[in-house]
Amino acid sequence: MSNPPLVSILMPVRNEGAFIKRSLGAVLAQDYPAESLEVIVADGRSTDETAPYVSEIARQHSNVTLIENPQKIVSTGLNAALRIAKGEIIVRVDGHTVINPDYVRACVNALENSKADNVGGRMSAVGDKLFGRAVAAATSSRFGVGGARFHYSQKEEWVDTVYLGAWHSALFRRIGMFDEEMVRNQDDEFNYRLRASGGRIWLSPKIKSSYFNRATAGSLAKQYFQYGFWKVRVLQKHPGQMKLRQFVPALFVIALVILLVNAPIFLVSKVLLSALLLAYTLASIMASVFAARKFGWRLFPQLPIVFAIMHLAYGSGFIFGLLKFRNRWRFSNRAPQFERPHDTAPVQ
Repeated sequence: MSNPPLVSILMPVRNEGAFIKRSLGAVLAQDYPAESLEVIVADGRSTDETAPYVSEIARQHSNVTLIENPQKIVSTGLNAALRIAKGEIIVRVDGHTVINPDYVRACVNALENSKADNVGGRMSAVGDKLFGRAVAAATSSRFGVGGARFHYSQKEEWVDTVYLGAWHSALFRRIGMFDEEMVRNQDDEFNYRLRASGGRIWLSPKIKSSYFNRATAGSLAKQYFQYGFWKVRVLQKHPGQMKLRQFVPALFVIALVILLVNAPIFLVSKVLLSALLLAYTLASIMASVFAARKFGWRLFPQLPIVFAIMHLAYGSGFIFGLLKFRNRWRFSNRAPQFERPHDTAPVQ
């Protein structure tokens, strides 16, 4: 690659001591020229060895910078890193992700060739133990994650969102940075805003990474509850983007609760509850068979449990989000404007 553009890799992390050596190590092992690459790690006041390890690496690598993210969430970490990033191209990498050696080069090529505003690859989930591998298989299933094509698509195509993302820095001048209200789903909200401005998003399987997913039922349930909870604020900010499938998990949970409460009283509720549970169980078993055929039959007993956790947690989170944010349908704060101390161009 002749005259490669300067790339800034942003890594918002917190308590990633178990993974940071792998994730940051993979970033430093890129086949992209080191002199055209800067790495900014925004640490959310970790209480483990994350910050000391990154500090040690920064002393050994002049292109690695560690900054503090006092608010501790991903969106504020990304924005803090953006404000000091010098790159023409911005690439996001998370602490639970190990990118392939050609990841940055693939992002730069995809931005150039597709002329897209955001490019990214598949979310290729990896699990260390049996339950973690079942989670990885479930998140690669359409039954598990619905229409989010970056979980399972095998082809290059235009999509609504991608995993992580890579952008020209000029995009942030046009539409602003990440919404700092969003504890979760900040990429979801950003991509809605991008598309509303006329931007396009390109999925390329050539952009490869491995995401180490949640390995316990409790952590998985917490993750998907938060996804559902904060999805409500995304939809409130961008109501024109609502789709029926986004409400399905919540409607499923509501139907279950109503029928469970009324089943001891009304025969029709008992019949409908049995029919609903039977239909969901059959669909879950079929999806588990397809996933187990692809990822291994040892995962089959775990898969229906994983699907149920994902769907019930997301649906419950969505319901709690509707209650929590019930008075905020008319309120939509703006994302921060993109300003960098070293920029000479005026912010649009």
